[in-house]
Amino acid sequence: MTTDEYFIVFPEGDVQEIGGRLSINDVVDINGRPLALPLPTNRMIAFRVSRIRVSENRGGKETLHYLDLLSARELLAYTENS
Repeated sequence: MTTDEYFIVFPEGDVQEIGGRLSINDVVDINGRPLALPLPTNRMIAFRVSRIRVSENRGGKETLHYLDLLSARELLAYTENS
């Protein structure tokens, strides 16, 4: 039996398990859940998936999603008023 495990890696290096796979450039909240676009405001904590690394071993597959913190200015591009 093999298992698939998914993790997000914050810019500081902290790692947190999440429920499923993300894609490059997905905008996610602090728990790794994709945010619905357009965003209602740019005043929130949000991250963009910048890189994905998959490690396969005998027991299964581990997918690491590396995150970049988005600034308020960067989030403006994802709001309704942009």
